Amino acid sequence: MKKLLFVIMSAFALLIGIYPLIYVFVEHRHTFLGSKSSELLQSLIWKTAFFAHVIFGGLALLTGWRQFGNSFRNKYIRLHKSIGKVYAIAVIISSVSGMYIGIYANGGLISATGFVCLALIWLVTTVLAVVHIRKGNIIPHQQLMVYSYACTFAAVTLRLWFPLLKDLTHDPANSYLVVAWLCWVPNILVAYCINRNLRTGN
Repeated sequence: MKKLLFVIMSAFALLIGIYPLIYVFVEHRHTFLGSKSSELLQSLIWKTAFFAHVIFGGLALLTGWRQFGNSFRNKYIRLHKSIGKVYAIAVIISSVSGMYIGIYANGGLISATGFVCLALIWLVTTVLAVVHIRKGNIIPHQQLMVYSYACTFAAVTLRLWFPLLKDLTHDPANSYLVVAWLCWVPNILVAYCINRNLRTGN
């Protein structure tokens, strides 16, 4: 069962990880950017932050999933460290830019608060994980990275929850308010359960 869940997680991570390519091959008016005001789209700061967020967030998704699994870590320690550095840098860039664009999230204060909180937790857990591994604290590092990737994986769960809620409620606006929190809070709870097993050695 664990292997099956890992395969499913990896498949979604790879699929959504290449999602930023949509902004290369599809006209922006047919993408998420089509929901933004022309005034906001004219802001160089916002557009820079947006593309930094989606590009480096995609990179975090593409690299982070491979870090899980004792066999990979033990067999390829140097590669594990190199991928970890790429992942951490990608998260820092994507989370900081995510906090900025989160302020302008569709739906106002409720959704903005949800996305900014997500970005903040993402940043803090990742930075603390790096601090712990530099001190040689392996278990806290692993636990914090589980929380970090749970936040990273919100990019996947958002794209699963939003169409489902929209179809069920026929209310895209309110569905987006809910998904601003639903895309990451359950992920954190799952990460907590995983970390309990790490503490008990299961």
